[in-house]
Amino acid sequence: MRRMSWEGWAALLAVAAAVTCAGCSKKPEGPGGGKGGPRALPVVVERASTKTVPIELATFGIVEPSATVSVRAEVTGILTRVEVPKGGEVTRGMLLFTIDPRPYQAALAQAKANLARNRAQAAHAKRSAARDAELFRGGLMPENEYERSQSEAEATAAVVEGDLAAVDTAQLHLDRCFIRSPLDGRAGDLFVDEGNLVKANDTVLLTIHRLRPAEVSFSIPQRDLPAVQAQAAKGEMLVRAGPPKDPAPLEVGKLIFIDNAVDKATGTIRLSALFENSASRLWPGQYVDVRLRLGERRDAVVAPAAAIQTGRDGKYVFVIDEERTARLRPVTTRESSVSEVVIESGLAAGEQVVTRGQLRLTNGAKVEILGADKAAVRGEKPGVGKTAPVKGGESRGSRDAR
Repeated sequence: MRRMSWEGWAALLAVAAAVTCAGCSKKPEGPGGGKGGPRALPVVVERASTKTVPIELATFGIVEPSATVSVRAEVTGILTRVEVPKGGEVTRGMLLFTIDPRPYQAALAQAKANLARNRAQAAHAKRSAARDAELFRGGLMPENEYERSQSEAEATAAVVEGDLAAVDTAQLHLDRCFIRSPLDGRAGDLFVDEGNLVKANDTVLLTIHRLRPAEVSFSIPQRDLPAVQAQAAKGEMLVRAGPPKDPAPLEVGKLIFIDNAVDKATGTIRLSALFENSASRLWPGQYVDVRLRLGERRDAVVAPAAAIQTGRDGKYVFVIDEERTARLRPVTTRESSVSEVVIESGLAAGEQVVTRGQLRLTNGAKVEILGADKAAVRGEKPGVGKTAPVKGGESRGSRDAR
């Protein structure tokens, strides 16, 4: 085998170096077919808009029943039946408990017997008084005997009146052996079981809360009191409330109470609102989000809540300009809801703000807009855009025409 000369090896090494340098001189292509430059970051954007929004005070409150009744026995006896289930719905007049009625039935029968006896005696005394009156007018009876017979008739009549009251009392005690609900509502836990001895006005058998309507008690800072008073003077004030993070619309009620003093310890004042609560979403003891409406703001600049970010210096948004560049913009916000925030300053209607993809953005970063409304954001009709270039300097349309 013939060996390669020194000149041959030198030529081979020169060719290899030239090929390597040629490969290194090629720059990588950027996204979208562009060569070089920083990579565009994908984001989703929406436009700020103007609308009429309610002016509301946002706070939290506690749900309270509109009425609460502690059911107690009014007579003493053995609890023989429990008709109401734990936590069950009750209606006004519904039978809840039964106390052994037999002792009170016997007392009622005795009272009626006494009434019948004394009625007979009263009737006899009345007839005797009538006869004595005739004899006295004829001069056949002394005056003192006449007065005694009249007194006996009046006394027996009074005894009958007392017996009537005793019968009513016995009947009332018998009726109280059957304990009924005084209102519509929901029962709580049972504190006494069947077979126990309950004492009059002592043992609590059950607690009932009226849930429909329900009240929500909440507090606001004293600095907001003048605005609330001014709005209350104009008429009814609307209040919205609902469980936190509940996607359903808030319940709507009306303000019914403003406390007569500010709490010195907290600098707040307590208010209450009444809600129809037809679906029983508001439950006693539950913490709820509360919105007290003070009016409305017209032509307010509104941005999606997802666009608002919080930094060291306050709140800000990323605004996308016409060159697809993200610009960090400090903003001042006011009222907010789950999906929207009212912008006080820093943003104008129509500007594009980033709602997704902020975590990777920096001020001045290039972006690529994503989403179903990408064409609308660019000002293009869906499905219609610029002709995309292809390799070799030919347009896609001219290539397809071939």
